[in-house]
Amino acid sequence: MHSITRLILCPALIMVSLNSGSAQVSEPATVVSSADNQSAVEFSKQASNPLANLWLLQSQQNNQWIGMPPDAEHRIESNLQFQPLMSVPLTENWKLFARPVLQLFNSSPYQDQTGRDRRITGFGDTVLAFAVSPGPALVGRWLLAAGPTFILPTATETALGQKKWQFGPTTAVGYVGKSFITYAFAQQWFGIAGNSRKTNQMNTYYAFVYAFSNGWSIGTSPNFAVNWEGSKGNKVSFPVGPQIGKLVKIGAMPVKFELQALYYPIHPDVYAPKWNVQLQVTPLLPALIKRKLL
Repeated sequence: MHSITRLILCPALIMVSLNSGSAQVSEPATVVSSADNQSAVEFSKQASNPLANLWLLQSQQNNQWIGMPPDAEHRIESNLQFQPLMSVPLTENWKLFARPVLQLFNSSPYQDQTGRDRRITGFGDTVLAFAVSPGPALVGRWLLAAGPTFILPTATETALGQKKWQFGPTTAVGYVGKSFITYAFAQQWFGIAGNSRKTNQMNTYYAFVYAFSNGWSIGTSPNFAVNWEGSKGNKVSFPVGPQIGKLVKIGAMPVKFELQALYYPIHPDVYAPKWNVQLQVTPLLPALIKRKLL
């Protein structure tokens, strides 16, 4: 019970401290001033944009309640994902985006061959997605992109990965309003090499984020997964839940902190999350590659 309380309170205390820090101008991390209201909205939307003009050095900590066999009793899984977003201009109106996802499982529950509960720490498989996108001169406020996506079997332990090389398409569609952004970003993978187990799976982010001029934002940004090879009733993990964010400046660098609580009304019986408390930190950097490749 104490560990569960800490997992819930620690991210919440971080968000509260961001708010209380707004009155302390002398602190290193300061909330965006009223003179920067418009840029606060733009930076907040950029931090949530899968096709951002800036480079996003995003880290995401997930604390998930996982159902375990045989009676689906829940255990807490903790994993950290580093998922930077980088863009390179191809031409005046086209960009290439790259988004790797590196996973570190701080503590993942599993059952050994004797049926005993165990925990393991290590790196998971790596996701690597590429997409080509037209710029605003061609599509206005719309977000459109498509390209290939890969899963690389980089897991350091069998229980943390699928031991399978996987490949498939990725696509994104969305819209950027004056104070909001909404999008869907889907990835589909088919197994192409590795162990004999067949894999066929999809992961889709869907999001709506509304940004306020004082640096706060509200919305939702979950992702649902589909295992097409799963048995009936065990194919889909579908979460819903609110997200709150705060944009601050650390020195001259904008950084967005986001806290999200997710509930999975649809989920497989075992080895799948039912709840997730998620903390996301996104430093924003100017694009480091500005020269057109073509």
